[in-house]
Amino acid sequence: MTAVPRRLLPRTLRGRLSLVALATAALLMVVLTAVFNAIARIHLEQQADTELRTRADAVVATVDTRRVPVRVVEMPDDALFDTNVWIYAGTRLVEHPASAPADGRLTRTAARVAAQPGRHCVTLAGNDPIRLCSVPTADPATRTGPPTAVVVAALHLSPYQASADTLLTASLALDGAVLVCTYALTRLAVGRALRPVREMTDQAAQWSAIASRTRFGNLDSPTELARLGVSLDALLDRIRAVLRHERQLTGELSHELRNPLARITAELDWLTARPRSAPDTRTAHTAIADAARSMRTICDTLLNDARGSAHTAPGTTAVPPVLRRLVDERAATSATLLTVSGQDTVVAGVPEALLERMVGPLVDNALRHASTQVVLHTLRDGAGVRVDVLDDGPGVPGSFVASLFQPGRRADPDDGHEGAGLGLPLARRLARSAGGDVRYEPRHPSGARFTITLPAG
Repeated sequence: MTAVPRRLLPRTLRGRLSLVALATAALLMVVLTAVFNAIARIHLEQQADTELRTRADAVVATVDTRRVPVRVVEMPDDALFDTNVWIYAGTRLVEHPASAPADGRLTRTAARVAAQPGRHCVTLAGNDPIRLCSVPTADPATRTGPPTAVVVAALHLSPYQASADTLLTASLALDGAVLVCTYALTRLAVGRALRPVREMTDQAAQWSAIASRTRFGNLDSPTELARLGVSLDALLDRIRAVLRHERQLTGELSHELRNPLARITAELDWLTARPRSAPDTRTAHTAIADAARSMRTICDTLLNDARGSAHTAPGTTAVPPVLRRLVDERAATSATLLTVSGQDTVVAGVPEALLERMVGPLVDNALRHASTQVVLHTLRDGAGVRVDVLDDGPGVPGSFVASLFQPGRRADPDDGHEGAGLGLPLARRLARSAGGDVRYEPRHPSGARFTITLPAG
């Protein structure tokens, strides 16, 4: 039962609002029309009663009640007064219109009206309704006491009913015109009000969440839609941030997984190149297993950080052993001298895997640009821990310092070194997620110096 009316409803918001406005206006117009026509009919009836009493009062002036029997004084040009007028003396009919027989329905109704005390009016229903009103006379000397005669005047209500019907027809026509205008103006007003929504919808379908910089809130729209635009802009910013974070995570994973994957590929190529002895094969298998574990650690570390849990991961790590392991892993494939110096009892309040992911990109960057050596120096720094990564290379160009930690930026993309410019931003982001930071020290006298600060364990 509810499906049919629901299908008949307009499908657009403009159509539904227009229909609501039309229904409201129709209800209001029906009430107003009914009240107006009721008042108009009452007013026309009062006009008819006033005219009847005026005519009856004029006839009363011609009735002589000082004599018995009561008689009517004939006056010149009183034919108009005698039209539809009855005169009663008590129950005796003194005079009646020639068009109304003494025993007719109209005369009997006039007799009933005359029998009523005081002034009284009734309507005789029919195809041509007639209104009758009685006006009693009193003693001409005192104008008091019981009436000695009653004048009843009658009037056809057809002209008044025609006027009332004309008013009803005119009001209905006006109602129809008002409803049509209401519907048209409502559709026009709602359409203009919803124009910014259509523009926002079209723009949203065309925009790219990353490339487009156009804002919903810049549209010229009413306050409510402007607030909606601001909310959509905030939602779009969050989507852009999520997509940027996803791209950054993808880049960081590919950057960090490149080295262990290269080790696995090299070991497999070495195994398939020619037959190897059992000890060599076991060594290759061990290297592949270590690289696979390193890949798993990298994935776990980056994914935990992406989920926002890196800064809450429990555990402490002795810093020097981690630095020595990083140095040993890279010493076999690099001619640069790698050394670890500083205090041997430094403990950082971060997990071991997270510390490796912070220091590793800085070490790889130092090896890429060092001339002869790279030094990893550890020490306590107040309530925290500091790790300095120093190299004796050319240092960072002054024009590139401001862009040093921006993802995807490299000082010299054509320097022949591999890299996507993601290692330093990754190290800083991981350090900050653990409550620390990574900084570049531009005042170092030679080469480059990067400093990692972490909470103490």
